[in-house]
Amino acid sequence: MTNLRTLYDERIKDGSLTADSAQVAILPQLDRIRTAVMTPEKKGFFKRAPEPPKGLYLWGGVGRGKSMLMDMFAQNMGDVPTRRVHFHAFMQEIHNAMHEVRKTGVDDAIAPVAADIAATVRLLAFDEMQITDITDAMIVGRVFQALFSAGVVVVTTSNRPPDDLYKDGLNRSIFLPFIELIKDRMEVEELISPHDYRQNRLAGAQSYFTPVNAESRAAMDAVWADLAGGPGDELIIRVKGRDVVIPQFRNGIARSGFHALCGKPLGAADYLALAETIRVLMLDNIPCLGRSNFNEAKRFVTLIDALYEAKVRLICSAAATPEMLYLEGEGTFEFERTASRLREMQAEGWGS
Repeated sequence: MTNLRTLYDERIKDGSLTADSAQVAILPQLDRIRTAVMTPEKKGFFKRAPEPPKGLYLWGGVGRGKSMLMDMFAQNMGDVPTRRVHFHAFMQEIHNAMHEVRKTGVDDAIAPVAADIAATVRLLAFDEMQITDITDAMIVGRVFQALFSAGVVVVTTSNRPPDDLYKDGLNRSIFLPFIELIKDRMEVEELISPHDYRQNRLAGAQSYFTPVNAESRAAMDAVWADLAGGPGDELIIRVKGRDVVIPQFRNGIARSGFHALCGKPLGAADYLALAETIRVLMLDNIPCLGRSNFNEAKRFVTLIDALYEAKVRLICSAAATPEMLYLEGEGTFEFERTASRLREMQAEGWGS
């Protein structure tokens, strides 16, 4: 079995990766798990199944290579039933599955849902674990406890250490046992790299494409391919009973059309939750704004404010330059600040 360090070095050699000692330092932890779950169980009447290895909670700054390491790990698990999924998408599936199970009249919907997952996978690889919703906070501990008890090994990445999960959240005390569960069943490692590879790829690159045409659409597609590295999945963020739907999401990169985010009755809380969840937003087809779409324009201003304050990188295609987007109707003066922010967010190094 080829170890991950050899696979990593091969990527260095072919130029697809740049050597990073901080990333290399994490590889033994991933290989520890990989070796344990890929080793065939010994057969025999008196042989007991080995204890599953501790998982891994890998945290660190944005763009340090956590998702890349996760992908390399998950893609090289041989015949081990493995699933690699974004944490938000996983929790969304849990909620949907619990809803279906409740239709059967059971009192506890979590147990059968967790059992179904444990029956299909040996290794779960989560990207970007974070908890922003009280409902998730209330059920995630029981789901993970059931998965661990069934022998499922969990590897996850996050931008924050376990003790900062759901920080300052409502009724956080009910969430604290989950943090202790993570520390007990997973090794916690920080990826300490001075390099932000995502920013490096964006350094000097165009991030505002105008006008909206075949050329700008192709340019946006090229940026997505470079940053996301593959097709995205739909992401649904639940905020106070509402759903914020992102058509494409992968590796912290979200992509949506203007109408999907600004043409629907969303507000500041929705955009703040979005900004908390993603690291880059690719927004397609921003139209010219004015009297005819005043409500959409107001939502766009709120969206930009949320992204700006959270230092989320914005890459977009628009009908006109920032200063020419909003030329008539109520709010033109107020939009000057938004135009200024759009310009600032295009600057090299912004958001780093």
